[in-house]
Amino acid sequence: MTVLPSREELTSRVVPSMVFSDGSASSMTPAPPSTIESDPAVGAEKRFSVRGNAIITGGAGTLGLQACNALLEHGLQGLMIFDINPANSEKEIAQLQTKFPEAKIKYQKLDITDEEAVNSAVEETSRVLGSVDILVSFAGIVGVVESLEMPISEWRKMLDINTTGAFICAQAAARHMVKQGSGGSITFIASISAHRVNFPQPQVAYNVSKSALLMLKSSLATEWARYGIRVNSVSPGYMDTILNEGDGIASHREIWSQRNPMGRMGSPSEVTGAVVFLSSASASYINGADIVVDGGAISL
Repeated sequence: MTVLPSREELTSRVVPSMVFSDGSASSMTPAPPSTIESDPAVGAEKRFSVRGNAIITGGAGTLGLQACNALLEHGLQGLMIFDINPANSEKEIAQLQTKFPEAKIKYQKLDITDEEAVNSAVEETSRVLGSVDILVSFAGIVGVVESLEMPISEWRKMLDINTTGAFICAQAAARHMVKQGSGGSITFIASISAHRVNFPQPQVAYNVSKSALLMLKSSLATEWARYGIRVNSVSPGYMDTILNEGDGIASHREIWSQRNPMGRMGSPSEVTGAVVFLSSASASYINGADIVVDGGAISL
């Protein structure tokens, strides 16, 4: 039973206030040196370099694995994949380990809605890899059901995994970043479903769970900036993954393509550029942003 505060308790409470960085050289948000490399190749490499160690939730899925590969290509030194079913992608993870022998690549089976398990997993990641510098949250589920028929348990599950689970992981990772004193980058994978009602499928719980990520991103970006932690999001459109396969949704796929200015769905590889960018040196002054990767779908 929830006990509501009394009027006296409400009027006597002390409300905490946010603290912003002062942006000085001694702060966690100093401006980087504005230099031009004499060697163009060096300049290009540094501009989109990715340093440190990353946690990728839902990293054993199609989009997650593509992002893992791309981040490693750009210099990621350590990778920890959190996934509810990592065994389903053991072959692909082994291929990453072979392709990037100098990187430390590990994975853990994890339910991101289990706060204690997430805290332990992030602690283990820090111990194994040495630090937690980047978090990219792909983990999530999709549900399509008429709202009049939706069981409340399904609504709660959708928000618990897609929204609360993302916050649990972000909080655990941020605590380590603050303790390390070296800042970091957090990227939530939202969706065009956070920006508009998709058609023709009814998916109110999914849409709400993803739109909540946009405000979560903005709120944490504001609160955590003083620690040198940048929080952003990527909103993909309809991607050509296993979630969107099958004869049962063939007509939906046709509608999604017809309602897109580019006339098609997206390829999983087309999301990786935004993920790499937000995790790289080039995004040092990008905080609280959302990058839409949808072929122009939400412009209609």
